[in-house]
Parts: sequence; structure tokens; C-alpha cells
Amino acid sequence: MRVEIEEIITRAIEEDLGDGDHSSLSCIPSEALGVAQLKVKEPGILAGVELATWVFAQIDPALVVDIRLHDGTRINPGDVALYVSGSARSILAAERTVLNFMQRMSGIATATDKMVQAMENSHCKLLDTRKTTPGMRIVEKWAVRIGGGLNHRMGLYDMIMLKDNHIDFAGGIENAITRTHDYLKRTGKDLKIEIETRSLDDVQEVLRIGGVHRIMLDNFTPELMTEAVRMIDGKYETEASGMINISNIKDYASTGVDYISSGALTHHIKSLDLSLKSVL
Repeated sequence: MRVEIEEIITRAIEEDLGDGDHSSLSCIPSEALGVAQLKVKEPGILAGVELATWVFAQIDPALVVDIRLHDGTRINPGDVALYVSGSARSILAAERTVLNFMQRMSGIATATDKMVQAMENSHCKLLDTRKTTPGMRIVEKWAVRIGGGLNHRMGLYDMIMLKDNHIDFAGGIENAITRTHDYLKRTGKDLKIEIETRSLDDVQEVLRIGGVHRIMLDNFTPELMTEAVRMIDGKYETEASGMINISNIKDYASTGVDYISSGALTHHIKSLDLSLKSVL
């Protein structure tokens, strides 16, 4: 994971610096030293501290980072997550890239934590989705884990998910499942199969055909989901998706479903307010 994230950091730094931080180069002597602190400005779950150390190291290996709060810490306004000391120019060159990563990651971790807490003590687990910022998926899914959620598949390549469009284009549930098994046998791939259902009739059809690992219950009401989970009766893993938010997730978690997936964890969040300020 670190290799991939280091590549993302490199691109982010190149995007920001271009041919140089001319604001700092123009007015700050090359020998100037400084200290800055990363301050918390609103409550939430801290995420991106470890990644921030990789940013500082890429900008200037001589920078010294003093971590005071680690990833996953519950934070409040006024808390100081870390101090960084060394070349003033280097600190300023790293500032925005560090904050961009940490603010977004902390926002995702905070949103995830709120959803997990709302599920209370159910056995249900919270999953993310592929609804991520292009090029940032591995970072955003890391933030979900920091917030207490679990990662669903990373992409189209590591799990088979037969969604509504797949089923429609394949000509129905039975065709979709049968052709999938033929494909796996032909290619020698070992991939789990999840299939989306849109009604209790769909669930009954999947149960008749079999050959899957997980059944997604999409846009079901809590009442219908309770009935679907009863029908499935532990034969397959179950996942709830669609129409689920912070106000009703407890109702869905209490249906007995194994997983709840939420695209909002990564595509509909507010970044957490953090700042990097000089210590004079």
C-alpha cells in the first residue's frame, strides 16, 4: 500500500509545486528554520497523520515530525496533532498537500465513525464502495478503515458484483449467474460472487439458482429487508445498500443483515477543518 500512496503523494506535490514555491523562495532566506503545529479546529476522528509524515519526508527528509496524536484518535478543537520543524521553506512547501490529504481523510473517518456508532451493538459491519475520488481510492478507503469501517472490493478486478445493469444486459438473474460460473471456470479465476436483488422475488430466484457468496438487498425498506434476511436464513452473506443514512442506519442494522454499504462515506462528506500554523 505504501508504494502506491507514495506515488499519489508525488503527483500531488508536483501538481502543487510546479517549478517552485515562488512565494517562499522570494521572501524567506534559504537558511531560515521554523516550527509549525497542525491544529484541530473541529471535533471528529483524526486520519492521515502517517500519510502526512510521508509527505514531509518527500518534500525534505531533514524535516522532523513530532507526532502527538495518532490516526483514529477522537479529536477536539484546540488539539495539536503534530509539530514539524526544520527548513521554513520546506514546511511551507508541504503545508497544503498535507492539509488536503488530512482534512479529507479525517472527514471520511469522522463520517464513518458516526455511522458505525449509530449502528450501536449490532453484528452488522459497515462497508465503503467504489464511489471514490479518481486516483484517491486507496487513500480514501484507508480513511474508512481508520474510522472503523471495512473496505468492500477495491475495484472491478477483485470481486464479481452482478448489479442491476449486469443482470439486465445478461438477460436475467439465472443467465448472469450461469455465465459468471462459466467465465470463472474458463479463466481459472477464484473470485467471490455478489449479486444485487431488487425485490423479494429476486431473492427467491437467487435462492433457487444458488452459486453466489453474498446477496445485496438494494433499496429495500427495513421491513422488506427483515423478510429477505429471514428467507435467506444464513445460506449466504447479506448486504444492504441504498436509501441508508445516519438517521435510519440503526433500523437497517437491526434487520439481521451482515453488511451495510454506503457510498456516502467517500463521495458525500465534509472535510474536517485543520490548519498548519507557525509557532513563533
